[in-house]
Amino acid sequence: MIENFLDARDLEHPQPLEEGIKALRELDDNSYFYMIHRKNPIPLINMAKEQNFSIVNYQERDDMWHILISKRDDIDLEEFLCLSRMDSH
Repeated sequence: MIENFLDARDLEHPQPLEEGIKALRELDDNSYFYMIHRKNPIPLINMAKEQNFSIVNYQERDDMWHILISKRDDIDLEEFLCLSRMDSH
């Protein structure tokens, strides 16, 4: 699987949402989107849910959320989260 990564913690509104929407449009069956954000991006998550994407969102601390999104429901995004955190983007 190919990771499409975005660290949105320093981006100003609405850039994280815009970049996230762009990433969702570009997803295929061999990729997933991984975003780190300072908050839980509810609008992006709701969009992904409406399109039946698989989603994992994990709060590491007050100002750090990990969001992983894939078109496929047969992969374990939790596993990619663990691997990505070990790689320490």
